[in-house]
Amino acid sequence: MKLSIIMPAFNEERTIGEIVARVLAVDLPGLQRELIVVDDGSTDGTRAYLENLKKDTVRVLFQPRNLGKGAAIARGVREATGDLLIIQDADLEYDPAEYPTILRPILDGEADVVYGSRFLGSPRGHRVLYFWHSVGNRVVTLISNAVTDLNLTDIETCYKAFTRAIAQQLDLRSQRFGVEPEITCKVARLRARIFEVPISYHGRTYAEGKKIGLRDGFEAIWTILRFARWRPG
Repeated sequence: MKLSIIMPAFNEERTIGEIVARVLAVDLPGLQRELIVVDDGSTDGTRAYLENLKKDTVRVLFQPRNLGKGAAIARGVREATGDLLIIQDADLEYDPAEYPTILRPILDGEADVVYGSRFLGSPRGHRVLYFWHSVGNRVVTLISNAVTDLNLTDIETCYKAFTRAIAQQLDLRSQRFGVEPEITCKVARLRARIFEVPISYHGRTYAEGKKIGLRDGFEAIWTILRFARWRPG
Protein backbone atom coordinates (compact mmCIF):
# COMPACT_ATOMS: atom_id res chain seq x y z
CA MET A 1 0.00 0.00 0.00
CA LYS A 2 1.22 3.50 -0.84
CA LEU A 3 0.78 6.88 0.87
CA SER A 4 0.86 10.15 -1.08
CA ILE A 5 1.75 13.17 1.05
CA ILE A 6 0.62 16.42 -0.60
CA MET A 7 2.52 19.51 0.52
CA PRO A 8 1.51 22.94 -0.82
CA ALA A 9 4.32 25.46 -0.31
CA PHE A 10 4.48 29.22 -0.73
CA ASN A 11 7.42 31.27 0.52
CA GLU A 12 8.51 28.80 3.20
CA GLU A 13 12.29 29.01 2.81
CA ARG A 14 12.77 29.02 6.59
CA THR A 15 10.97 25.72 7.11
CA ILE A 16 10.86 23.79 3.83
CA GLY A 17 14.10 21.86 4.38
CA GLU A 18 13.21 20.76 7.88
CA ILE A 19 9.62 19.77 7.09
CA VAL A 20 10.73 17.68 4.09
CA ALA A 21 13.28 15.94 6.33
CA ARG A 22 10.65 15.28 9.00
CA VAL A 23 8.19 13.82 6.49
CA LEU A 24 10.80 11.50 5.01
CA ALA A 25 11.92 10.39 8.49
CA VAL A 26 8.49 9.13 9.61
CA ASP A 27 8.42 5.39 10.20
CA LEU A 28 5.48 3.94 8.26
CA PRO A 29 5.77 0.14 8.39
CA GLY A 30 4.08 -1.55 5.45
CA LEU A 31 3.55 1.68 3.54
CA GLN A 32 5.43 2.98 0.56
CA ARG A 33 5.38 6.76 0.28
CA GLU A 34 5.66 9.61 -2.15
CA LEU A 35 5.96 13.25 -1.13
CA ILE A 36 4.44 15.64 -3.67
CA VAL A 37 5.55 19.22 -3.03
CA VAL A 38 3.58 21.81 -4.99
CA ASP A 39 5.40 25.14 -5.07
CA ASP A 40 2.73 27.82 -5.42
CA GLY A 41 4.81 30.48 -7.15
CA SER A 42 7.23 31.16 -4.30
CA THR A 43 9.36 34.30 -4.60
CA ASP A 44 11.84 33.56 -1.81
CA GLY A 45 14.34 30.68 -1.56
CA THR A 46 11.70 27.93 -1.51
CA ARG A 47 11.80 27.34 -5.24
CA ALA A 48 15.60 27.22 -5.35
CA TYR A 49 15.64 24.63 -2.56
CA LEU A 50 13.08 22.48 -4.34
CA GLU A 51 14.85 22.74 -7.69
CA ASN A 52 17.95 21.24 -6.07
CA LEU A 53 16.12 18.57 -4.06
CA LYS A 54 17.30 15.12 -5.10
CA LYS A 55 15.15 12.46 -3.45
CA ASP A 56 13.71 9.35 -5.06
CA THR A 57 10.52 9.58 -3.01
CA VAL A 58 9.91 13.30 -3.64
CA ARG A 59 8.13 14.81 -6.63
CA VAL A 60 8.22 18.59 -7.04
CA LEU A 61 5.58 20.45 -9.07
CA PHE A 62 5.79 24.16 -9.85
CA GLN A 63 2.68 26.27 -10.30
CA PRO A 64 3.02 28.93 -13.03
CA ARG A 65 2.24 31.66 -10.46
CA ASN A 66 0.75 32.02 -6.99
CA LEU A 67 -2.70 30.47 -7.41
CA GLY A 68 -3.49 29.70 -3.76
CA LYS A 69 -3.33 26.79 -1.33
CA GLY A 70 -6.50 25.20 -2.68
CA ALA A 71 -5.18 25.17 -6.23
CA ALA A 72 -1.91 23.61 -5.04
CA ILE A 73 -3.73 20.88 -3.12
CA ALA A 74 -6.00 20.18 -6.08
CA ARG A 75 -2.99 19.69 -8.33
CA GLY A 76 -1.33 17.44 -5.78
CA VAL A 77 -4.47 15.30 -5.53
CA ARG A 78 -4.60 14.96 -9.32
CA GLU A 79 -0.94 13.90 -9.47
CA ALA A 80 -1.04 11.51 -6.50
CA THR A 81 -0.58 7.80 -7.13
CA GLY A 82 -1.06 6.50 -3.58
CA ASP A 83 -3.84 4.36 -2.14
CA LEU A 84 -4.05 6.87 0.73
CA LEU A 85 -3.52 10.64 0.67
CA ILE A 86 -2.72 13.12 3.41
CA ILE A 87 -2.24 16.89 3.31
CA GLN A 88 0.85 18.39 4.97
CA ASP A 89 1.54 22.12 5.29
CA ALA A 90 5.09 23.26 4.55
CA ASP A 91 5.48 25.14 7.83
CA LEU A 92 6.26 23.42 11.12
CA GLU A 93 2.82 23.79 12.73
CA TYR A 94 1.93 20.11 12.27
CA ASP A 95 4.11 17.13 13.17
CA PRO A 96 4.46 14.33 10.58
CA ALA A 97 5.35 11.93 13.41
CA GLU A 98 1.60 11.76 14.01
CA TYR A 99 0.84 10.18 10.62
CA PRO A 100 0.40 6.70 12.15
CA THR A 101 -2.28 8.06 14.51
CA ILE A 102 -4.10 9.82 11.68
CA LEU A 103 -3.94 6.91 9.25
CA ARG A 104 -4.87 4.20 11.74
CA PRO A 105 -8.70 4.45 11.37
CA ILE A 106 -8.38 4.08 7.60
CA LEU A 107 -5.90 1.22 7.82
CA ASP A 108 -8.20 -0.51 10.33
CA GLY A 109 -11.08 -0.28 7.87
CA GLU A 110 -13.12 2.05 10.09
CA ALA A 111 -12.88 5.29 8.10
CA ASP A 112 -12.62 6.74 4.61
CA VAL A 113 -11.53 10.18 5.83
CA VAL A 114 -9.67 11.24 8.99
CA TYR A 115 -9.32 14.75 10.39
CA GLY A 116 -6.57 15.57 12.86
CA SER A 117 -8.22 17.89 15.37
CA ARG A 118 -6.31 20.51 17.36
CA PHE A 119 -9.21 20.77 19.83
CA LEU A 120 -9.57 17.20 21.08
CA GLY A 121 -6.93 17.49 23.78
CA SER A 122 -3.75 15.88 22.47
CA PRO A 123 -1.45 14.82 25.33
CA ARG A 124 1.33 16.64 23.49
CA GLY A 125 -0.57 19.93 23.75
CA HIS A 126 -0.43 22.97 21.50
CA ARG A 127 1.21 26.37 21.38
CA VAL A 128 -0.98 29.11 22.90
CA LEU A 129 -1.63 31.92 20.42
CA TYR A 130 -4.53 33.97 19.04
CA PHE A 131 -7.88 33.98 20.87
CA TRP A 132 -9.87 35.51 18.00
CA HIS A 133 -8.33 33.14 15.51
CA SER A 134 -9.57 30.17 17.54
CA VAL A 135 -13.01 31.78 17.91
CA GLY A 136 -13.22 32.26 14.14
CA ASN A 137 -12.23 28.64 13.58
CA ARG A 138 -14.93 27.42 15.94
CA VAL A 139 -17.58 29.65 14.35
CA VAL A 140 -16.73 28.37 10.86
CA THR A 141 -16.75 24.80 12.16
CA LEU A 142 -20.15 25.35 13.81
CA ILE A 143 -21.65 26.72 10.58
CA SER A 144 -20.15 23.85 8.61
CA ASN A 145 -21.55 21.31 11.06
CA ALA A 146 -25.01 22.88 10.86
CA VAL A 147 -24.95 22.61 7.06
CA THR A 148 -23.34 19.17 6.76
CA ASP A 149 -24.94 17.58 9.85
CA LEU A 150 -21.53 16.49 11.11
CA ASN A 151 -20.07 17.02 14.59
CA LEU A 152 -16.47 17.86 13.72
CA THR A 153 -14.41 20.03 16.05
CA ASP A 154 -11.86 21.44 13.59
CA ILE A 155 -12.66 21.70 9.88
CA GLU A 156 -9.77 24.13 9.27
CA THR A 157 -7.12 21.62 10.28
CA CYS A 158 -4.37 20.93 7.77
CA TYR A 159 -4.28 17.21 8.57
CA LYS A 160 -6.90 15.50 6.47
CA ALA A 161 -6.33 11.95 5.20
CA PHE A 162 -8.39 10.17 2.55
CA THR A 163 -8.68 6.92 0.73
CA ARG A 164 -7.91 7.30 -2.96
CA ALA A 165 -11.52 6.49 -3.83
CA ILE A 166 -12.74 9.53 -1.88
CA ALA A 167 -9.94 11.90 -2.94
CA GLN A 168 -10.56 11.26 -6.63
CA GLN A 169 -14.18 12.40 -6.33
CA LEU A 170 -13.49 15.74 -4.62
CA ASP A 171 -12.92 17.83 -7.79
CA LEU A 172 -11.58 20.74 -5.71
CA ARG A 173 -12.43 24.23 -6.95
CA SER A 174 -11.43 26.64 -4.18
CA GLN A 175 -8.24 28.54 -4.96
CA ARG A 176 -7.32 29.70 -1.45
CA PHE A 177 -8.07 28.56 2.08
CA GLY A 178 -11.69 27.86 1.19
CA VAL A 179 -10.42 24.43 0.22
CA GLU A 180 -10.85 23.29 3.85
CA PRO A 181 -14.63 23.82 4.13
CA GLU A 182 -15.02 22.67 0.51
CA ILE A 183 -13.44 19.33 1.39
CA THR A 184 -15.70 19.01 4.43
CA CYS A 185 -18.88 19.74 2.47
CA LYS A 186 -17.92 17.24 -0.19
CA VAL A 187 -16.90 14.34 2.05
CA ALA A 188 -20.19 14.85 3.90
CA ARG A 189 -22.15 14.75 0.64
CA LEU A 190 -20.24 11.61 -0.37
CA ARG A 191 -21.43 9.96 2.86
CA ALA A 192 -17.83 9.10 3.69
CA ARG A 193 -17.02 7.52 7.03
CA ILE A 194 -15.24 10.35 8.87
CA PHE A 195 -13.10 10.05 11.99
CA GLU A 196 -11.37 12.70 14.09
CA VAL A 197 -8.23 12.04 16.11
CA PRO A 198 -6.39 14.43 18.45
CA ILE A 199 -3.16 16.02 17.21
CA SER A 200 -0.65 18.45 18.64
CA TYR A 201 -0.24 21.92 17.16
CA HIS A 202 2.69 24.30 17.07
CA GLY A 203 1.04 27.40 15.62
CA ARG A 204 3.14 30.29 14.40
CA THR A 205 2.58 34.04 14.55
CA TYR A 206 2.01 36.31 11.58
CA ALA A 207 5.55 37.58 12.03
CA GLU A 208 6.72 33.99 11.65
CA GLY A 209 4.83 33.57 8.39
CA LYS A 210 1.20 32.71 9.20
CA LYS A 211 -0.95 33.63 6.18
CA ILE A 212 -4.63 33.01 6.95
CA GLY A 213 -6.65 36.07 7.98
CA LEU A 214 -10.10 37.61 8.43
CA ARG A 215 -10.83 37.59 4.70
CA ASP A 216 -10.40 33.82 4.70
CA GLY A 217 -12.99 33.44 7.45
CA PHE A 218 -15.63 35.12 5.30
CA GLU A 219 -14.49 33.07 2.31
CA ALA A 220 -14.93 29.91 4.36
CA ILE A 221 -18.56 30.77 5.16
CA TRP A 222 -19.27 31.56 1.49
CA THR A 223 -17.64 28.26 0.49
CA ILE A 224 -19.83 26.30 2.90
CA LEU A 225 -22.94 27.84 1.34
CA ARG A 226 -21.58 27.33 -2.17
CA PHE A 227 -21.00 23.59 -1.76
CA ALA A 228 -23.82 22.78 0.65
CA ARG A 229 -25.79 21.05 -2.14
CA TRP A 230 -22.85 19.76 -4.15
CA ARG A 231 -23.27 16.46 -5.94
CA PRO A 232 -20.43 14.34 -7.33
CA GLY A 233 -20.18 14.43 -11.10
